[in-house]
Order: sequence, then C-alpha cells, then structure tokens
Amino acid sequence: MAAAAQNPSRDDFAALLNESFETRGMVEGRVIAATVLAVEHDFVVVDIGLKTEGRIPLREFLVDDGAGQPKAGDIVEVYLDRIENALGDAVVSREKARREEAWTRLEKSFAAQEAVQGALVGRVKGGFTVDLGGASAFLPGSQVDIRPVRDVGPLMNIVQPFAILKMDRQRGNIVVSRRAVLEESRASERAEIVGQLKEGEVREGVVKNITDYGAFVDLGGIDGLLHVTDMSWKRVSHPSQVLNVGDTVKVQIVKINPDTQRISLGMKQLMSDPWDGVEAKYPVNGKFSGRVTNITDYGAFVELEPGVEGLVHVSEMSWTKKNLHPSKILSTSQEVDVQVLDVDGEKRRISLGIKQVQNNPWDAFLADHPVGSEVEGEVKNITEFGLFVGLTPEIDGMVHLSDIAWDAQGEEALKRYNKGDMVKAKVLDVDVEKERISLGIKQAGAAGEAVAGAEFRKGQVITVEVVEVATGGIEVAFGEGNVMRSFIRKSDLSRDRSEQRPDRFAVGDRIDAMVTQFDKASKRVSLSVKAMEMAEEKEAIAQFGSSDSGASLGDILGAALKGGDKK
Repeated sequence: MAAAAQNPSRDDFAALLNESFETRGMVEGRVIAATVLAVEHDFVVVDIGLKTEGRIPLREFLVDDGAGQPKAGDIVEVYLDRIENALGDAVVSREKARREEAWTRLEKSFAAQEAVQGALVGRVKGGFTVDLGGASAFLPGSQVDIRPVRDVGPLMNIVQPFAILKMDRQRGNIVVSRRAVLEESRASERAEIVGQLKEGEVREGVVKNITDYGAFVDLGGIDGLLHVTDMSWKRVSHPSQVLNVGDTVKVQIVKINPDTQRISLGMKQLMSDPWDGVEAKYPVNGKFSGRVTNITDYGAFVELEPGVEGLVHVSEMSWTKKNLHPSKILSTSQEVDVQVLDVDGEKRRISLGIKQVQNNPWDAFLADHPVGSEVEGEVKNITEFGLFVGLTPEIDGMVHLSDIAWDAQGEEALKRYNKGDMVKAKVLDVDVEKERISLGIKQAGAAGEAVAGAEFRKGQVITVEVVEVATGGIEVAFGEGNVMRSFIRKSDLSRDRSEQRPDRFAVGDRIDAMVTQFDKASKRVSLSVKAMEMAEEKEAIAQFGSSDSGASLGDILGAALKGGDKK
C-alpha cells in the first residue's frame, strides 16, 4: 500500500487534477453556496464543496428576517474569507454574505431610484445609524423629517422606507434620507388634492400656524396661505388680531399656482366690499369724521369706515404748521374731522384734508386787514431779500427790499432794522392761495402816503432844503414834511465850474433845483441846480435877445431882470 501511495496510478492523478480545478473555482472574497452538515452547540457546520468544512456561529443565522435555525441539508449562502486556515478549516461568514447580498440589492435600488426598507437602530454624531437589511447606512439629522423632530424615539427600530442619496461600496458608505420619501409622498398627495381644488371655491380649514405676514390654513392634507391683507377689508396690523392657532375658518381659494402648488386664500373676499359705491358715499368736498390708523413720513391714514381709509398728506394737515413730521400734528387713534379732496374708486384711493375743515387764517387776515390797511408787528427774520414780520402767532408777512425805505436801497435799508424791532407797515397784497402777504414799511404812515401820492414832472423846479453837505455833493429834503430825499451831485450844483463847491451851502439852506428824472414806481427824484440855471438862460435868450444880436449875456440878463421889475 505504501508503494501504491508513493507511486500513484493514472486514476489518482486524474482525481487530484479534478480536485485542483474544483479548488480553483472557489475564489476567496466571494459569496458561495454551502450545505449545512450539522448544528453543533453554537456553530453551524457547512460543506462548501471542498474536503474541508467551515464553522459559522449560529447567531449569524438567527438575525435573518423570518428565517429560523438552519437544519442539516439546508443550502445557505456564505461569504468565503479563506479556503483553509491553519487548522485546515475554511473561514466562512453568514453575516458578511448578508452584507454582500444587501449591497447588491441596494445598488440595484439606487440605480432604479427606488426606496429601500430599513430601521433606525442607533444615534451617532450628526445623525443616526440605519440597518438596511444587512448593510449599515448613515441618516443625517436634517434628513429625518420635513420639519425638525425633537423626539425620534417613536421612530426607532421601526421598518420604514428610505431613499438612498449616496453609495460608495469601496468605502462601505451609504447615506439615506427619510425626508426625501416623505416629500415625494407629500408631493403626490398634494398634487392629488390640488387637482380637486378650484379657484373661487369656498372651503373650511383649521389655522395651523401664524406668522407676521399671515396664517397657514390646513385644508385637509394641504396648507394654504391666508395673507394678512386678505383677512379683512380694514387694516390689520398682525394676524393674531383676527385669528388664533386652531381656529376653524371659512376661506375662499383666491389663486392656485400649478407649478409650485401654492394656494392663496382669502377671508375678506367672502365679505361685501366696502369700496363699492365709495364715490357716492364720500363725495368730493364732503366733510366726515374718522380715526387715525397709521402715521407715515408723508402723511396719515384716516379710517372713514371699516375697510375704507383715506390719506391726509402732510401738506393738507395744517394751514400754518409747515415742515413738521405728521406725528407732531396727529397721533394714532385720534378722532379727526376731514374733507374729501379726491376719490378714485378703481385705485381704492381717497385724498383727505384736515385744514380744509378749519378756518383759513389767510382769509381771516384779509377780512380783518384788507389791502391798504396798516399793521404792526415784530421783525422775526432778516434775509437777503427782505424782512419777515410777525402779524399773528401763525402768520408772517414779508417786506421786500424795495419796500423798506424811500431814501435807501438794498443792504443799506436792511441795516436800519434788527430782529425784535417793532415796525409799522402797510398791507400791499394778500395771496390766499399761495399763502403770502406782502407788506411795505415805506408806504406806512402819513409820510408814506404823502410820498406815495407825490407826483413830479421832468423840468419842474422845486424848492428843497439842505440836510447834509458832503464832499461829493449835498443831500436835500423836499415834499410834504420833507419826507422825500435826493442827492445833488457836485457837478450839478452850478453852471459855472467855479461855483460847483458843496461848501457854498450849509445845512438848513433852501435852494431851487430842477427835476431831471422821476421814477413813479420807486418815487425816486433826480435834481440839478445846473440844469435849472441852463434852462433859465435859454429862456432869457429866447425872450430878450439872440445869439447874433451882438448883445452880451449880461445885457440880456439885465434886461430880463428889468422886465421882471416892471411886471
């Protein structure tokens, strides 16, 4: 026998060759079929088709879903780690086989974008561990539900669908999402419900949530937004003024967006529109009472009735309070009387005025102080173009530069007055529409009237009184009460150059001078002694001699004087 073992026959070589081929068919790291030979204590002995046997812990079989304890003769799939270890046994694993089966199945589902079944089995940093029937996956915390979940206890160890977001077999990573499945399910249910709704339809719903801009109403499986502006025709500052969470409300479907499946709801649409026939209810120039509901930088909104508001622009609040913020004039919830200025029913706009129902102080001033009357007031302000004089606590009048003094212009006239000075002035004009009052200081008083009524003609000779002597000429006064002034320049003091000396005159001297120019508007008179002398000479020559008679100027003037004496 020993010789036979040492010298194998042709048949022995054939058997050994076949055994070698069978061994080559067994590839380590693959799932293969094995036959259960026996169950010994806590191990299952399997035959993987080789002379050696494999031993697998019994607990690896007990975790199979719906599978009991294996029996001798059962065919099971196992994972071949090694064909033979140091003891001559094959190293096999049922758990690894389940994992490989799971990966193959999950890859098919991932490729087909199908949901897979699994259960949350543990919590890890940033999320949870999910058992997908042999393969372990990671569920991020943000992918648990559509809304944040505070307590995941009720979801643990319950088989439920998951969507695979990412797979990496080499690294053994699987990322799943429960939220994606819920959203897909919700989207299909939402599409079905939206398909049953129609715009204009009236439905009942339950207030689910309230925000600053509106409320979400559950219509039975789908939420619609009830915007704050669609809750009531009247102004609503916050939805909580009208609704509470849990309230059952009747709403109208205002709009359905088929693309986003968003539903807009309305409550006020079920009420009568207060703007219907608003032009008849609130005619232009009509006076009504209302309540201030809101104040802005440009005005205030006044509620005339629930749902109907008008705007009082800041310029229509007061006759006299200009450049003030509306909050300085009115306050919220204040009752006010208003007048309708304009109505636009289509645009839902009503313009209101408060000052129109009050006495116009400009009309009252004109009635008490007609044009031509005199007033007295305090200089409130001085500007480059005139003086502002306070006439009443609310009204100022303006004295233009040209109306300050007869004998001074511009800055010279302004220098005569200071803030706080009391002045008398004449009312020159009152423009009620533009809210302007024009005053004149130089026109006031008897002197002003005398000057205003004074009339002069060019060439007229008048007597004036010297009131000031200067190096460039003399200043003279004339008219009733000597209220008018004029300055005679040095060159106009005499026909003879030697006599053109201001020092020939003294204050108080009375002299004659000729009017060379008269401005009726400003009552400015230009005078000249020289022009008067030249006119008198011309008249004497015309009367008593001529330029070719040979008589001297002295002879002509002497004759003129004698002729005057005879008369």
